[in-house]
Amino acid sequence: MTTHNPTTPTLPEAQLGPAEKLLDLVLSGSAHLWHNRPGLDVNGVWHPAQGAKDTLVRRSTPVKPGLFVPAAVKLYRQLLDIYRLNTDLMAHFASYALTQTDWRDLKVATCALMLVQNHSGQPVREDDGSIAFLDDDFRAIGAAMLLHYERKSTRMLTPKAVLRVAELLETPEIARLNREAGFGDPASRKPPLGRWKAVATKWLRMREQNLPMLQGLVKAGYKETLKKIARKAGYKPVSQAFFEVLGWKQKQAAAGHRSVGLEGLNLVKRERFDGLSEAEICEWIERDRLSFKEVVGRLPKDLGLTPAIMAALLPSLSDRDLRMLTPTLEELGLMSDPAIRARWEKAVQTATDQRALHIVKNVRSQELKAKLEEASDNAAKAAVAEATAETDVRVMFLIDKSGSMEGAIEQSKEALSRILAGFPLEKLHIASFDTMGTVLKPKAASRAAVQHMLQGIQASGGTTHAAGVHALHRAGVRVPEEAKLIVIVVGDEAGESGDQLARAFRECGYDVAAMALLLSVVSTRGTTVRTCARQMQVPFSEVSVSQFEDPYQVPRVLKALLDAPTTPGASQSGWVERVMRTPLLKVA
Repeated sequence: MTTHNPTTPTLPEAQLGPAEKLLDLVLSGSAHLWHNRPGLDVNGVWHPAQGAKDTLVRRSTPVKPGLFVPAAVKLYRQLLDIYRLNTDLMAHFASYALTQTDWRDLKVATCALMLVQNHSGQPVREDDGSIAFLDDDFRAIGAAMLLHYERKSTRMLTPKAVLRVAELLETPEIARLNREAGFGDPASRKPPLGRWKAVATKWLRMREQNLPMLQGLVKAGYKETLKKIARKAGYKPVSQAFFEVLGWKQKQAAAGHRSVGLEGLNLVKRERFDGLSEAEICEWIERDRLSFKEVVGRLPKDLGLTPAIMAALLPSLSDRDLRMLTPTLEELGLMSDPAIRARWEKAVQTATDQRALHIVKNVRSQELKAKLEEASDNAAKAAVAEATAETDVRVMFLIDKSGSMEGAIEQSKEALSRILAGFPLEKLHIASFDTMGTVLKPKAASRAAVQHMLQGIQASGGTTHAAGVHALHRAGVRVPEEAKLIVIVVGDEAGESGDQLARAFRECGYDVAAMALLLSVVSTRGTTVRTCARQMQVPFSEVSVSQFEDPYQVPRVLKALLDAPTTPGASQSGWVERVMRTPLLKVA
């Protein structure tokens, strides 16, 4: 056996095709690019500065809030690599990233790449100079990503994301990668921005021509972001109403060519609430439908955020805001109000990430803690439901509890507690194994039930993956002929040969559609699962259990792992098939 880094791809880098590299990016790319608090750079990995141990501080470099460049460079390099190998796959993935995921940083990075890459609809000429045809215009996909609008949808770029696309492209390290890829003039000192300025101008014009939309963005707290976009794009408004809504005082340019917004501006300014009573502030909030962001910075210091003010602000809060503000609602005593509690309960049901597990730490009530854990379960359930909507999918989990897992078993339990609650119990089959298999059944589809089921597992004994398969078969587990079976192994692969495991599946009559490995390893690993997948000629995916520490990564991974191929015997991931079926975005 050889030592192994859990994030190392299954195949040598030279053998990874664009599809494998794309799947690896999603399964192992949980890093966030932007952080709103000071951090520490530890070998290219961001850690929060607050509360960091001295040992970590000594071997780190302080980083300011904002873009974490090492993570941005890593992600952008991966996207460039996939683009070079298969531009069509990258174009479909960009469309998929915007319309089918909630991964905000990935949307920004893919949009940036599509706006600057070379396929821009340029004419391809015959030898005599005549135009034979036009090249694909994939820059139009980047433009469509910026301009895509769907009312009340979270799957479009926010004003902050529109600005971040430009900020990412302007980052020297990213600009250098783009020049090296041939996306800009190598002699130019200016970073390649592709179509960003033109599309950002169109984006602003659409909002200027729809003042209620512009006013809504200001109310949502994007006033300064809109100003930055306008400055960066060199935007020239057609009327002074644009400046008035933004409360943006203008002055004549040095060359004297300004004509709009210089005279008679009726600026909309945010007035502080100093001198007003609580009742007056609440009345103002309700009359003007003010948002939480608009209000908190304007409250008198001697009054602060009171229960009444918070209650008045509730209509402006999204479900995500409500979950995030649970500690504040608890502290203000608002969780005892039936109407507010009912609204909060609804927000718990709509969770799409597992950030609630972090919020739990700041909540006192055990009942609220349990409900927030339920939000985590709901995020996993939503991901499973979305991934299995088109096909009847059954999932078999095989959990390695052999002696080689000592030191890694607890991390595996935590990962499983975040995952397993997402599955309908009638379609979930679980067995642990060493040299003997043991069938496991959670009492309910919840994180608490999964933790209860796993608590007695201890690492010891040898490793025979097939023992888990045979145990499930003896327990009467059968998979309907029309269903697809996804097998997910949790462990280090250090067991019997892969052909023995493949033989066990065949002997038990299990027709496996795809296999995945949740890699949990201290120092060494084997090859059992990968070899088994090759023997059965089914797609194989691998992800480190450490990825599940990221509350946003669990839904992403589940969607990628559970997409079974549509064609029996296909070697390509069903998730990649789904990406390629995504219609290319077009500018409306």
